[in-house]
Amino acid sequence: MTSSPGISTGAAAYVLYGILSIVVLGLGYQLLLHPLRNYPGPLVAKLTNGYAGYFAIKRSLHLQIWRNHQKYGPVFQVGPDRLVFNSATALRDIYQNERVTKPPAYLATQVRPNAHNTWNSLDRDMHRRKRKLVGRALTDASMRSFEPTMAEQVDIFIQGLARNNQQQPINVKDRCSYLSFDIVGLLSFGYALNLQTNQQNQFLAEQLVRGNHRMNVNMQIPIIPRYRLQTWINLFFRKERERTARLIETMIRSRMADETDARRDLFSFFADAVNAKDDDTLRLGDLWYEAFFFIIAGGDTTATALSATLFYLSRNQECYSKLATEIRTTFQKGTEISGKGLAGCQYLRACIDESLRMSPPSPGTLWRHLAPEEESRGPFVVDGHVIPNGTKVGVNIYSVHHNEEYFPNPFKYDPGRWLITGESDKNATQRKVVRDAFATFSIGSRGCAGKPMAYLELSLALAKILWYHDFETAPGKLGQVGVGREGQFHLYDIFTSTHDGPYLIFKPRSTYAEDFGNVAIRG
Repeated sequence: MTSSPGISTGAAAYVLYGILSIVVLGLGYQLLLHPLRNYPGPLVAKLTNGYAGYFAIKRSLHLQIWRNHQKYGPVFQVGPDRLVFNSATALRDIYQNERVTKPPAYLATQVRPNAHNTWNSLDRDMHRRKRKLVGRALTDASMRSFEPTMAEQVDIFIQGLARNNQQQPINVKDRCSYLSFDIVGLLSFGYALNLQTNQQNQFLAEQLVRGNHRMNVNMQIPIIPRYRLQTWINLFFRKERERTARLIETMIRSRMADETDARRDLFSFFADAVNAKDDDTLRLGDLWYEAFFFIIAGGDTTATALSATLFYLSRNQECYSKLATEIRTTFQKGTEISGKGLAGCQYLRACIDESLRMSPPSPGTLWRHLAPEEESRGPFVVDGHVIPNGTKVGVNIYSVHHNEEYFPNPFKYDPGRWLITGESDKNATQRKVVRDAFATFSIGSRGCAGKPMAYLELSLALAKILWYHDFETAPGKLGQVGVGREGQFHLYDIFTSTHDGPYLIFKPRSTYAEDFGNVAIRG
């Protein structure tokens, strides 16, 4: 017996009506009954996380969020369950709050289920243990012992800039990336990647950029980590991921072949901890997952910061001259340049901080939510807003750094804003406002542990560049590479960031020949 066409058509119509009813009810709930319904924001963003996912794919999510802040104000809805802020008060309320933790979206960065590192540990106790462990390799004391090794790599960088005797434009992006990854390879496992002098491992820099881009897209679309779809997505990139994995495995095995205390690096601290009798929750396998995080965080971000600072200095002659004078009068010879001596170079630090403000190496939003076990212990309040349970909140770093309330004329490179002096109440207030809204390294218990490393590397590199070289923007079209909105250094948001250029011309000073001779390094 067969069913008639009329019955089949009727059944299909009922199914269609049912689907439409569910969609309409869902839309009605999101727009009329949802706890976040009264917050402004793009209509599409209220209905789907695909809004943020779309701009993450385009690598421009930070700019879109900034534009939306100009339109909707200091807080708006960027996803069905996400609110983004741009205030210093929200920075404090979210990131200096021990009741919050990272949401499950961070699990999109896992190599495999239950494989946690400092970055994606949602459990607060687990994160504290791991953070304490990694942080031991990045303290000021550790950086002092590592400084000679870092200085050697900076010297290779300086010689590489002088290699081009025809003074042709140099793509600073590549040089800075190779320097940063060479340094982080030595700091993590005492392994010489030699990106500055050998092409063999140079693929690492670009591969990690592509990997970070995929990670950022995955994190903006919660359905991906919820159903572990990233596992299937990664299959399309298996070959390049395997190449990176083999290199990191080589680094780890090479270091494990030496004595634990052979050098003061990440491995030396980690190995001690996993062998400690009072903490059997950290396994040797954790070293693998920490390595990925450590290398990405220490390489990508510092390279961007150095590129950005060189970009701004080359386009702001007054700032360039003032910094060059500070460096060239503080030291008598290049061999005196050290972290200790640079600590007194206030204008150098101001130039770095202003670059980090305008072009933050991680320009996006660090999402947090109230830890599930805290939901019954009182309301979660952010900048005066009572946040419904289950809502993800965050401050967009690019947006708060370009908030005119804290940084007047935010698209102007002005290191002087970091050098407000005097004991008057007005000056003290201005200093506090600027510092409270500065979030490049985040703040609170999950703030970046690599801050001492970043400042030391940036300070050494910039000081030595200005001691041994003069530099300027490349002429013509190359000189415009990297120029973004209102003349600032343009970043692409991949959770960390990537960029193009800048192209600069470096001219060795007489001091270069005095210390390095006339023969530049070959590579």
